[in-house]
Amino acid sequence: MNLKPLFEEQRELDEKIVKQKGLEGQDLLPKKILALQVELGELANEWRGFKFWSKDQEPRTWFPDPKNVCEVCDGQGYTNPHLSFVERTLCKNCDGCGVHFNNPLLEEYVDCLHFILSIGLELGFEHHDEIESANLEDTTTDMFTLLFETVSEIRFGEKKDSKRFSYLALFMPFIQLGERLGFTWDQIEQAYLDKNATNHERQVTGY
Repeated sequence: MNLKPLFEEQRELDEKIVKQKGLEGQDLLPKKILALQVELGELANEWRGFKFWSKDQEPRTWFPDPKNVCEVCDGQGYTNPHLSFVERTLCKNCDGCGVHFNNPLLEEYVDCLHFILSIGLELGFEHHDEIESANLEDTTTDMFTLLFETVSEIRFGEKKDSKRFSYLALFMPFIQLGERLGFTWDQIEQAYLDKNATNHERQVTGY
């Protein structure tokens, strides 16, 4: 797990946002912490495992995205839709469904990662050497609760050293949470880079 490239990518995005939004000199840490708490809530909502009152507790993963039409078959599902049904060739790019799939659970996870990296940069974490994955035996529900508590500790820590300590205590279980949710580091890294590219585009289009 190499976090250095992600910290570098996040720094570039943060600097672009600050410059384009005219935020120079502002203390953005409280807003970043609140944003992370919101994203953690959205991640838990996509996980659904805490919803004891519901029969549907399955994580929201790999759903077709009707907004993301396949560019090869233009949403038709076949590369030659003008032919008869028997003669048509199934589009290999989208497996015949006409749209690409997204993974809401993974998307929310990397949204959290964006803010975690951004908070780390605020606290002076420019390298990844101090961060290692944890080996926690808590339930997934406990891990979410721990993350919420630790984010609050960063917010209300009186000294920078205490904030940095809480940050390390946040990052380690967050990485393990990703593993618990079934993601490999390669999947997380690629999803982060994809969303980071989208975030750069949003700055250009005035999001």
